[in-house]
Amino acid sequence: MTTPPALLLVGHGTRDDAGAEAFRSFVRDLAALRPEVPVAGGFIELSPPPLADAVAELTGRGVRNFAAVPLMLVSAGHAKGDIPAALAREELRHPGTSYAYGRPLGPHPALLSVLERRLDEALDGAGRAPEDRADTMVLLVGRGSTDPDANAEVYKAARLLWEGRGYAGVETAFVSLAAPDVPSGLERCRKLGARRVVVLPYFLFTGVLPDRVRMQAEGWAEAHPEIEVRCADVIGPTEELARLVWERYEEALKGDLRMNCDSCVYRVALPGFEDKVGMPQQPHHHPNDDGHHHHHHHGGHAHAH
Repeated sequence: MTTPPALLLVGHGTRDDAGAEAFRSFVRDLAALRPEVPVAGGFIELSPPPLADAVAELTGRGVRNFAAVPLMLVSAGHAKGDIPAALAREELRHPGTSYAYGRPLGPHPALLSVLERRLDEALDGAGRAPEDRADTMVLLVGRGSTDPDANAEVYKAARLLWEGRGYAGVETAFVSLAAPDVPSGLERCRKLGARRVVVLPYFLFTGVLPDRVRMQAEGWAEAHPEIEVRCADVIGPTEELARLVWERYEEALKGDLRMNCDSCVYRVALPGFEDKVGMPQQPHHHPNDDGHHHHHHHGGHAHAH
């Protein structure tokens, strides 16, 4: 009986212990769903275990073929550059191994339905009534990136969340590296006439940035008592998320996968980002990784994580 290709889950990494543990726990949940498939997960930076350890664990179990799925909502520099470069490095470290690379999770309908549930919870279940939704504006807050394509993906998620669900509107903001920030996003909702706003973090797990979203929203709300501001929870390790990861696994192994390159700063000259075209992609240096590959990270945004 040949071992099926392993699922290698790739996380970004966080300085938040609870967030890192949520990822590790989710990897264990995924393994329990399909016991016949070897499963491991690792981070690009900031948290243990590094990706190299996850690969070493799987090769130690005799795995030669991998399907790597980035546990990320949008395809920014990490999914486009760091992860493929890191996988290429592991291929050199472990001769005879091969990697199929899956797509980021994206604004998949399954995740949109979880976001809708998080909104209902924030409205104490009242969001199910059409009149409550018609009075509610949503501020979807993404991580924010130096990559305009990644930021545009958050807008796409906001539009898909708005379609057909009856909210007064879904506005978009970012917690770092991109405008508008959370207070500016809330101010925009106010100017559009919102009386109630639910701030919805577009994040998979708890962490430093989702905490910052909540703090900024609460700070703005204190200064604007005339507007009801509620904060929703992150997506979290739901069944829908687990099923979507397995879908990306199958797709990586069988599908004709094409990353959206139409508006990729590394291929197309976008205004203000012309210097990135053709830039070589390098893996992040992970301090826990004994490989000691030194390089400069494209875009220089590592400091803002």
